[in-house]
Amino acid sequence: MYKSPKYHQISFYDFNQSCGLQLDETNEWVVLADHMEWEKMEEESGYAKNFPSTTGRPAKPFRMVLGALVIQKHKNLSDRKLVKEIAENPYLQYFIGCGSYQKQCPFKASALVSFRQRIDADCLMDVNEIFLETGAETPEHAEKGKRKKTSEETKEGENAGTAILDATCSPSHIKYPQDFALLNEGRRKLETIIDFFHKEYHPWKKPRTYRRVAQQSYLSLAKSKKRTARRIRQEIRRQLEHVRRDLGYLAEYMAAGYALPPRYIGYYLTILKLYEQQKYMYENHTHQVADRIVSISQPYIRPIVRGKAAAPVEFGAKYDVSIDEKGHARLEKISFTPYNESTVFQDAMERYHKRTGHYPERALVDKIYRTADNLRFCKEHGIRMSGPKLGRPKEAEKEKQKKIAKRDNKDRIEVERFFSLEKRCNGAGLIMTRLDKTTLASIALSVLVTNLFSVPIATNFLFYFMDDGENYGFFHLMQYDDAA
Repeated sequence: MYKSPKYHQISFYDFNQSCGLQLDETNEWVVLADHMEWEKMEEESGYAKNFPSTTGRPAKPFRMVLGALVIQKHKNLSDRKLVKEIAENPYLQYFIGCGSYQKQCPFKASALVSFRQRIDADCLMDVNEIFLETGAETPEHAEKGKRKKTSEETKEGENAGTAILDATCSPSHIKYPQDFALLNEGRRKLETIIDFFHKEYHPWKKPRTYRRVAQQSYLSLAKSKKRTARRIRQEIRRQLEHVRRDLGYLAEYMAAGYALPPRYIGYYLTILKLYEQQKYMYENHTHQVADRIVSISQPYIRPIVRGKAAAPVEFGAKYDVSIDEKGHARLEKISFTPYNESTVFQDAMERYHKRTGHYPERALVDKIYRTADNLRFCKEHGIRMSGPKLGRPKEAEKEKQKKIAKRDNKDRIEVERFFSLEKRCNGAGLIMTRLDKTTLASIALSVLVTNLFSVPIATNFLFYFMDDGENYGFFHLMQYDDAA
């Protein structure tokens, strides 16, 4: 059951504390809470739909749920440490909507599991959009807005502004996948299921699984310092035989009328697909297969080839982020399946047009986005895409193009700065959740939290014009001197 609270923003003067103290109105959590449209966020996100029943114990309010997740992501806390931190910090209690300071946290650590399942990635992106439309507009923004181009100076349909687009990957917390290790893990899971059938049903004598022999063979390779390709191939063949035998035993159990318990069905189907993939790669002497499984406990994760020096291949979700001229970041696409970033460009530009009523004047992207279709799209809509123009440049335009390229490269750093803040400070560097839904929500939450703690505070990122209409700069903190 859920009762939508009547949102009344508690003043920091009314927030009672021990010893007659009062909150500091300049604290970042107080300022952020005042910029959040909690009631509108709850309505747009559809949070109440998670509770169709009209009976039972009332659920925690939306503000408390979202506020707790924001605090956990920004401070990089575990569930238990988050509960302790909220119990000790009155500013955090104010942020999640408590009426006064209390000695204990209003929820237990176990409740955070259901909190993460109730708010998905789509809900968080709706909250992000509401915040960028309402909470990001500060009095300082309004004062600088007086110096922006007026509507009379900008013709209807004329391109204006800048859009930056780039992709990255947030790796999940899994063990580095190796073929023989995955097969060994699958074999042990199958042996656990066989033990369950034998203990619960006793259909016949317990079959031989040769688990000790298989484990000893696996450890002899796993502990060896030098692993030759021939030795690895031999171990894969052995583990494939053990997995095939165990799958045959389970097939006989189920053919006799004994059903798998619900907690083992997912593991069984994953191991069955893993066996088929590993057998195909072994027989065809290849290391590539479609939808390759790299984790039995998280079968939705796929290898993402990034080509980076530190990690050429990452295992997690890949996503595109766009940043506009105001420094507002939005999640354009997210997927566990690898995709080409260039396919996101046109949709991102159309969403920019839908929000602002015009296309951006320039789009700052890297080389992978410069496909023939995207260049044709930019030409049709008057968008200047960063990068060299097609054809040989004229001698008189070489110096001008160099200055433009230099400016574009400097301005495109903003998206790299966003990824750095998101991964170092807001939990996107390593995703600890284990479900596909909560993993996507965790990444979307990192994008939201990075906006929350960069847009309201770093208000100098607002794009504005001087009184005479001359462009003052893309980001105020990224000024540069072309003459230098």
